[in-house]
Amino acid sequence: MISPGRSWREFPQRYRLEAAKCTSCKKVLYPPRVVCPACRGAEFETVVLPRDGKVVTFTVVRVPPAGFTEQTPLPIALVELMEGVRIMVQVGDLADPEELQIGMPVRLEFRRISWDGEAGLIFYGHKAVKS
Repeated sequence: MISPGRSWREFPQRYRLEAAKCTSCKKVLYPPRVVCPACRGAEFETVVLPRDGKVVTFTVVRVPPAGFTEQTPLPIALVELMEGVRIMVQVGDLADPEELQIGMPVRLEFRRISWDGEAGLIFYGHKAVKS
């Protein structure tokens, strides 16, 4: 589970898909970093990532960790967005996880990711759905 404090700090990235674009080499970093790994630059501008992309690779989790047991089977994919940024997300709206394919066009949508019934917290983020 993600702590409430960490969840709050990650709102811009998790909820608005905000990334950092290095002003020196123009590399887009998600999640944002303090130093650019490409050119060692330290100045960035905030950019919003596009929501369209394609599946690079995926897996289907059949024995999930605590908190995700009601979501089995749980398809998870590495999605490459149009900016070239790759993001790991859950895949939603599939009748059968076997539908998932490498190269499949997807769109990121804002959805409920998990919840903590004991504390009453609901965690939101982006899930990939077929375009």
